[in-house]
Amino acid sequence: IFSRLERLEILSSKEPPNKRQNARLRVDQLKYDVQHLQTALRNFQHRRHAREQQERQREELLSRTFTTNDSDTTIPMDESLQFNSSLQKVHNGMDDLILDGHNILDGLRTQRLTLKGTQKKILDIANMLGLSNTVMRLIEKRAFQDKYFMIAM
Repeated sequence: IFSRLERLEILSSKEPPNKRQNARLRVDQLKYDVQHLQTALRNFQHRRHAREQQERQREELLSRTFTTNDSDTTIPMDESLQFNSSLQKVHNGMDDLILDGHNILDGLRTQRLTLKGTQKKILDIANMLGLSNTVMRLIEKRAFQDKYFMIAM
């Protein structure tokens, strides 16, 4: 068919100029019809093949003899159980780490309050001893600088 269409296309180009356009249009229409018919044929063959395959599978299923389950039918749960227990251990370990971090932060807060109270008492004692405000400001400045020094280390 395709070779005939190519031959027709060559012949249409040899037509006189006034008939050439009409001849090409008819050849193009024939090409389109051939492609359309080929597509329809492929679709038909595909549907027929699918229907035959379904019938074959249906016959296989109907002719098959079913038996009880073998003793080999088991579910591999050992790996799942080990994975689950590992996840639970990791979860518990993370909870312990979070609890330890919380306890450390609480201890630091308590130490901070204790040190603030001690600093206030020392300043009160220094004030009672009559140290000047200048000396007390120098002591506070030194404590502030020591704090930055400790953070840097």
